[in-house]
Amino acid sequence: MWLIDGFKNFLSGIGTAKDKTLGNTHVFLPRTPEEIQAAYRGNWVARKIVDIVPFDMLREWRSWQADPKQVEAIEAAEKALSLQTKLLDALRRARRDGGAALLIGDGAADPSQPLVPERLRRGGIRYVHVLGRYEITPGQIDMHPESPWFGEPVEWTLSGTKSGVQRIHPSRVIRLIGAPLLEVNAQATEQGWGDSVLQAVFDAVDQATSSAAYVNAMLPEAKQDIIFVPGLSRQLATAKGTADLTKRFEYAAQMKSMVNMLLLEGDGRSPEGEVYEQKQLSFTGLPDVVRLFLLVASAAADIPATRLLGQSPQGMNATGDSDTRNYYDRCAAEQKVVLTPAIARLDELLIRHALGDRPPEVWYEWRPLYQPTQKEKADAFKTISDAVNVLANAAVIPDEILAKGVKGFVTDSGLLPGIDVAYDEHGDTPLTEDDPQADQFGPDGQPAEGFTGTVVPFPARQVADATPRSLYVSRKLLNGDDLLAWAGSQGFSDLMPARELHVTIAYSRQPLDWMKVGQTWQGEQLKIDAGGPRLIERFGEAVVLLFASSDLRWRWQEIIDAGASWDHPEYQPHVTFSWNAGDIDLSKVQPYNGPLVFGPEIFEPIDENWRAKLEAAE
Repeated sequence: MWLIDGFKNFLSGIGTAKDKTLGNTHVFLPRTPEEIQAAYRGNWVARKIVDIVPFDMLREWRSWQADPKQVEAIEAAEKALSLQTKLLDALRRARRDGGAALLIGDGAADPSQPLVPERLRRGGIRYVHVLGRYEITPGQIDMHPESPWFGEPVEWTLSGTKSGVQRIHPSRVIRLIGAPLLEVNAQATEQGWGDSVLQAVFDAVDQATSSAAYVNAMLPEAKQDIIFVPGLSRQLATAKGTADLTKRFEYAAQMKSMVNMLLLEGDGRSPEGEVYEQKQLSFTGLPDVVRLFLLVASAAADIPATRLLGQSPQGMNATGDSDTRNYYDRCAAEQKVVLTPAIARLDELLIRHALGDRPPEVWYEWRPLYQPTQKEKADAFKTISDAVNVLANAAVIPDEILAKGVKGFVTDSGLLPGIDVAYDEHGDTPLTEDDPQADQFGPDGQPAEGFTGTVVPFPARQVADATPRSLYVSRKLLNGDDLLAWAGSQGFSDLMPARELHVTIAYSRQPLDWMKVGQTWQGEQLKIDAGGPRLIERFGEAVVLLFASSDLRWRWQEIIDAGASWDHPEYQPHVTFSWNAGDIDLSKVQPYNGPLVFGPEIFEPIDENWRAKLEAAE
């Protein structure tokens, strides 16, 4: 058996000198600082590999969690120190050169002494400076296992100061590493710094950019004119023959350029005459090769091509979302695992600098890197609002506590500009008046005549028990006279009374627990602004005004989710204003474009005989 296996290996070349991979070895070729900096300044791929990750990690910055006044003070301190900008600069330098440092100054006369956070007073930080790897020199690495500075230089030195060389205590320096080194010997060689992130991807970057350069060099050779000249050697043997031949083809080239015509000697067929040929290089497959090298560079940098190259996702059903999300997850992990511990000492000093002490409840979190669209924000806002509504109806959380959580959510969402200012102006004053007035609502669901208080949000009319029953939810049209005036001007007759004009939100023959429907969050009134899509249509005998309202659609879906039924394929808000269109061509009617103002929600059981009652009332 060994003979057969050996024979196979012999034939295939695997394991013998014929195997080209057998001689592969890995040799570390350190790049000089000058070469790395030249690549950063002159190679677009190298520069993006260095710059993109720090920018994405810091562009959304962080969100402090504390009392609003404390948060305001900390954020003001960050802005005054330009901390976000300086940290971005430091991270870029660290990735390019293998390391960088942030120097923290408190105005101490002797920077070689420790900077103790507990001794720092409010406003104690004078500056935060960014220093490159070659601008500050680390001393011997502290290897004492019980030292609080284990793994850090025992001191730093800064040259070029007024006093010459300045010694600096490690508590005043925040060290940032580019690509970390795992071996102790390598760390010692690099004086505690790391490698440039370009060190490991240099070959991939060179191949990506050179492949495009090679294709570019082929462009002038893409088309070549070739002319076969009989007796060419004899003509070139003398100076006069060479000059005559040169002029001959100079004139031929001019004629081809001017009149797009080329004159040659001969009949075009016999070998005695001149013959013209044009040869073109084929670029088929070259774009794919260039793209492949760019993708290899993207993979080597651990940055998706959609971000590094700015190319759109490719392939069937490709969206690029998974690549982008994975990349942002990787950045978020680096924020948590690498960056947060690295700047922890700076953050402790920053809190004391801004507040004067260190409240234990103050902390921060990095803001999400993946930013949702406005539609995604609106959907999330509605989902959370529904959850808050469920909690409020279940009464499992005290209203005051829930209100504070809702305040934080609403102000942080950014969907309601100016609401934080409104909260500050309003304070903790209740939105409802607690004096004994007339009942808020009359029997028709409208605000009672004697009631003057403000109700926010407006509670939907609900029954006291939770017995399942059919449900009809509507809102009365408060400015019905405006709609009827328009209808009369268009020639419609048999108009409904203004008090009966309404929009239907739910019509559930399926019994359900009304309490599960909950309150509407749209308020006491719902106003549909003037304009927008409007149509006049027939619904059976009824003539209706169709209009668009996302608020009503959301409310309808909310009631459906609570268990309500609906007799139609979809929900379309409308107001019925007549039961007789006559001979009017509805396609030529200009719809009512004024505002529609609806009153509060009215909850009622379904009345199958409502039409007869309406006609009797008329």
